[in-house]
Amino acid sequence: MGTQLLEFVHPLQGTDSREDFSRGNTLPLLCTPFPMTAWTLQTDEGRWAFRWRDAKIQGVRATHQPSPWMGDHGHFTVMPQQGELLPAPQERGSSYDKEALVCRPDYFRVHLLRDDCVLEATPTERGVKLRLRFGKAGPTRLIIDGFRQGGSLEWDAVRRIVLGSSRANYGGTPENFAQWFAIRLHAAATGLHQARPAAPEEILGALDFTAEAGQTVECDIATSYISAAQAVRNLDAEIGGRTFESIRNQAAAAWEERLAKIQVESTDARLKKVFYSCLYRTLTFPHKCHETDAEGQTVHYSPYDGAVHPGELYTGHGFWDTYRTAYPLYALLCPEDYASFLRGWMNACREGGWYPRWPSPGYRTCMLSTHVDAVFADAAGKGITGFDLAEAYEGLRRHAFENLEEDAGFGRPGLGAYLALGYIPADRYRHSVAATLDNAYCDFCLAQIARMLGRTDDEEVLLERALSYRQMFDSSVGFMRGRNADGSWLEPFDEFFWGGPYVEGSAWQTSWGVPHDVPGLITLFGGPEKFVAKLDQMLATPPHFTVGDYGFEIHEMSEMACAKFGQYAHSNQPVHHALYLFAEAGAPEKTDHWVGKILTESYDETPGGFPGDEDNGEMSAWFILSALGLFPLCPGKPEYVLAKPLFNAATVHLPSGPLRIVRPDEGSSDRAFFLDGKELPARRVSHAELLAARSLAYGEKTPSAKGEHLPASAVDISRLAAK
Repeated sequence: MGTQLLEFVHPLQGTDSREDFSRGNTLPLLCTPFPMTAWTLQTDEGRWAFRWRDAKIQGVRATHQPSPWMGDHGHFTVMPQQGELLPAPQERGSSYDKEALVCRPDYFRVHLLRDDCVLEATPTERGVKLRLRFGKAGPTRLIIDGFRQGGSLEWDAVRRIVLGSSRANYGGTPENFAQWFAIRLHAAATGLHQARPAAPEEILGALDFTAEAGQTVECDIATSYISAAQAVRNLDAEIGGRTFESIRNQAAAAWEERLAKIQVESTDARLKKVFYSCLYRTLTFPHKCHETDAEGQTVHYSPYDGAVHPGELYTGHGFWDTYRTAYPLYALLCPEDYASFLRGWMNACREGGWYPRWPSPGYRTCMLSTHVDAVFADAAGKGITGFDLAEAYEGLRRHAFENLEEDAGFGRPGLGAYLALGYIPADRYRHSVAATLDNAYCDFCLAQIARMLGRTDDEEVLLERALSYRQMFDSSVGFMRGRNADGSWLEPFDEFFWGGPYVEGSAWQTSWGVPHDVPGLITLFGGPEKFVAKLDQMLATPPHFTVGDYGFEIHEMSEMACAKFGQYAHSNQPVHHALYLFAEAGAPEKTDHWVGKILTESYDETPGGFPGDEDNGEMSAWFILSALGLFPLCPGKPEYVLAKPLFNAATVHLPSGPLRIVRPDEGSSDRAFFLDGKELPARRVSHAELLAARSLAYGEKTPSAKGEHLPASAVDISRLAAK
């Protein structure tokens, strides 16, 4: 198939993970970009479905899992087997040849040693085609495992296909949820039977057939959230009578088209592998929920009300993570997909009444505030069309104005107290500091939409609330700190205490969370010089922590302790913008230095290739944007902070045309950015300027135009900050 960008993609990146230490917590997903169903080799039936260090393969799993912490839904596994019937996962596991394993987005090949079976697979949007070659003759079967939460499994003798369903899930589903599937085996099946009749609630069957030595048997599988009939329709539409090679070629072409959106030039093959592996990862989520019905219409089953509706729907994207870098990258590379995602989230709101905070597949109670606000604000500010902003805002507005007594996976917990006091009190709510800062930022994002829609009353109220972060800063300790309902500070204060008023971190990781008003944050810390010193201190302070109210050492603590970047915990999202604050405070050379170290020391293409949870493309998108030198410090503001690019040259194919990013060989330390040859006075560029430009160069400043550092933009909030 020739040399492709796919050759640089390593889906195994981040799979050497476990519950107490994450190197990505990823799965090696075989899929098309933004699929409905992806496929992974399974080494364990639980949340850690594939772990690189495991010795045995239990089968090929249909998966929708965005993270082991969220779990899978509608999953099922198939496994070829010869000899004695061994249906259970621990029984059927086969050793495999890791040296011979081929794992790509469009294709994988594994040699199952016990039965001498070579298994190949290639994906479609909702299905997969398997190719099995057995080394010996004899009775053979395909084990079909739908796990233990109910479902169905039957043999359609007329069409000679297996029809089944799996109701397995970890939450976020209504009573009638199921993942339906259809399996067509290209061999003479002799029957389908329940593999363990004593456990009828367990969907565990065996499809028997006979294989000859050296014979290749193909197996086609398709899925649906709607019905068995729709699964058959998807099977016929996506696979039908097509060959394995034609399906693989189509999947490879889809990936090549996406990966070629950015072409980096480097003699360092390792960095190219990391870059394109990360780009692949950002394009695997969110997953589609929608399908094409018999009339050719786009429809979806909704986990929000259990009914089938027209239009798009997506799942598997935690907004607390992905708003930071994944959606800003989509805005640059695939705004049409971004608009489709937004229409999908709007459908979720229509069907469930609220936008989800962490859809998987429906409402899940996880993480803080309503960062889907930032996802819509960033799209609107960057001119992405194809959705009704006014309608979207009506649902988003509820986040800031409607209090809910219970957390059901939507809205903002503690909103009533936040509105009454101007902050969330630590003696009434956990994670109070983190939630207050997140609410203030989300209010800022909603204010941007209100301004665009002419909702000036909302805009003023929301901008005032966007300053609520100031209530959390205690100048006597130099950190954001928990505050009680009576206004007193939470005692005692420990800068290394994890949890409590913070989430997945301490004061060190949380206190930077004001991307919408960096000048105001710098002022709280005592001005640019003291602010830079505090950032320096974060990186120099040993990675000490106390387990706080978590009660034990959670994996994020362990990962920070092992990373050798002080209190800067790149293993988790809250600090992902922090190194760019150096540039905003007048020390861009420190941004260049530390971002460069993270890019080259914390990521690689191996199974241990991430410094912590990858989280639906966010950690990968951080690498991509940082490697290009374009960072969205504040999604919701259509601008980027600029930093030294990782590669000497890269071409980004924007919707408006190609943008050439170049970094000449090192020269003077007095360097600046040039947009279409014109030196920029600050390390910042707007989205509109970027789309209009054809070149962005990082080189020596011109003698006649040294340029000055300018403070971060504070449009629409600056007039309030002085109050």
